[in-house]
Amino acid sequence: MAKKSVDAAVDSGEESLGYEQARDELVEVVRRLETGGISLEESLALWERGEKLANVCQQWLDGARARLDAVMKAQAEDEGGVEG
Repeated sequence: MAKKSVDAAVDSGEESLGYEQARDELVEVVRRLETGGISLEESLALWERGEKLANVCQQWLDGARARLDAVMKAQAEDEGGVEG
């Protein structure tokens, strides 16, 4: 994960979670919400936690996409420079 994304997670009050850890916790939050049987207050707290976890996951995915795009661009430039 890019340092910027880790810092953003920390700045938003989230501990530095890895993608898999955040995803697994998000799955558990969704399961608990779908199961029901909890108070409205608990449901709202879980929903808010889920939103934060979803943001952490999205930051990881965005960082991965940026890294892949950078590698692909560098490879394309290298291939273009060899032919010239």
